[in-house]
Amino acid sequence: MSQHTADNAGAFTVPVVDISAYVLGGTPEEKAEVSRQIDAACATVGFVQVLGHGIPEDTLDGLTDAVDSFFSLSLAAKKEYRVEGANRGYSPPKSESLSLSLGVESASRMNDFFEAFNVGTEARSFPLLDLSEEDYGTNVWPSIEAFRDQVESYYGEAGRVARTLTTVLADALDLPGDFFEYLTDHSVDVLRMNNYALPEGTVTLDGDLTGMGEHTDFGILTVLWADQVPGLQVLGSDGAWHDVQPTDGALLVNLGDLTARLTNDRWMSTLHRVKPPVIDGTIKRRRSVAFFHDGNVDAVISTLPSHLDADNGLAYEPVIIRDHIKAKLAGSRQGKANTTAVREAARVLAAAESATA
Repeated sequence: MSQHTADNAGAFTVPVVDISAYVLGGTPEEKAEVSRQIDAACATVGFVQVLGHGIPEDTLDGLTDAVDSFFSLSLAAKKEYRVEGANRGYSPPKSESLSLSLGVESASRMNDFFEAFNVGTEARSFPLLDLSEEDYGTNVWPSIEAFRDQVESYYGEAGRVARTLTTVLADALDLPGDFFEYLTDHSVDVLRMNNYALPEGTVTLDGDLTGMGEHTDFGILTVLWADQVPGLQVLGSDGAWHDVQPTDGALLVNLGDLTARLTNDRWMSTLHRVKPPVIDGTIKRRRSVAFFHDGNVDAVISTLPSHLDADNGLAYEPVIIRDHIKAKLAGSRQGKANTTAVREAARVLAAAESATA
């Protein structure tokens, strides 16, 4: 049985689903109920809170230790791990603007204030395939005791959860359980550790100060660990932004653009953002770690024939995953507005208009 978490208004809910039937090997009936709940969440919210994921507590503790160890370094020390032109290494505060991945620029033209550190799958992980380091990137590792072991331990667990969830998604779509393998058997996965980097304390906030701008995730799905400091907001079907905090022990999971394309928007790649976590006029430090399961760079995403709309046709043309991700990254990291995210940008602008009406 699913649970729900709601914002203060009581109108917006993010389903909470226990997936242990897939993790531990439940009965067909138990798995069918899980896939039904996931289907409902994907069709109505695009976000779900996942319990029963099976990640050991000591692995989660190690992850938070690693995050704290890296972000406590001086800015100069962290900048030694910056990798230009690649989705790897350190990103300083105000070096990115996620809303530009949708072609939308913030009113203040101020970049997002979060800082991040990225690692991910490398081309050499697939020695039998002719893959490019340009597509996958090369990891850099800080000289911090236990950091790499702690991060790689969580990376493996998050990848397992992501692959378990694609099996659930396949079942929910009445597809073979291994359907997603042709899209993900050499997936370019990325683990992004985020730290919302304004110093703690009372500050003067302008109305457009943004921790992370409104955006949709690029790939198939995202597995997110976050602490319980407020800040994450999700755009509801009512056109309003709603606060979301993880329930105890849950991982937040949301769908990315590629899954929305696959299902012709039956399932949603939901817009989300992070506003400054301000409590009683004080900015609180907030941390999150996102595992992006983005798919094979050379795969083509086309809408499933079973999801074609006889009246309105295709919402999206087929796209090579490499081209889609490059366009999104050029927006967020290089300041080049993405002109292909027409549908997502329209939702951001409509929400802005609604908020000021």
